[in-house]
Amino acid sequence: MMKKYLQYVLMGIAVFALVVTAGCGSQTNGKGVADHSSSSSVQAESTAPASSASSSSDTQKKDKKLTIKVYYPNDQGTKLIAVKRTVTLDQQEKYTAAMESLMEGTTEKGQTNIIPKQAKLKSVKVANGTATVDFSQELKKNFVGGSTGETMLVGSIVDTLTEFPEVKQVQILIEGKKVETLGGHMDLTQPLTRMNDLLK
Repeated sequence: MMKKYLQYVLMGIAVFALVVTAGCGSQTNGKGVADHSSSSSVQAESTAPASSASSSSDTQKKDKKLTIKVYYPNDQGTKLIAVKRTVTLDQQEKYTAAMESLMEGTTEKGQTNIIPKQAKLKSVKVANGTATVDFSQELKKNFVGGSTGETMLVGSIVDTLTEFPEVKQVQILIEGKKVETLGGHMDLTQPLTRMNDLLK
């Protein structure tokens, strides 16, 4: 009777030991899973800067600088003077950048601004050697010059765009439409080629 009692006690102790051991193993596994999850988070964080750096690199590649020439009339209105500018091509093409630079005006001695400040550039498109440049109505509405002024204004636009070798002629539009003239002195219904006589 005593032996059976001892056997039951020993069996109980053995079962208890197994339960405790199993519990410890389960806790160890839990920690292992948690540690693995934490490791994944660290890996994800470590790869994030690389992605950001790549994005920054792409932006820098897109933001290219280009040296261009824009043209302004001299004080006497007898010729156009070339001015070198460096523009940044941030998502915009070079033709638009050149025209926007021209419309910023000049403060150089001996040069004068001819494009009305109120005028806005709407678009510049180049196809088959022709640059089509579209302005707001203020280009015509606020133009106050005579025949010389009109020649200089048109010439500054045409010669700035034909600085690009692929542009052979320029069509000027107002609000997306052709106009006969700005001030009654030049025919703007057809594209104009480079006005070299203004550069002498």
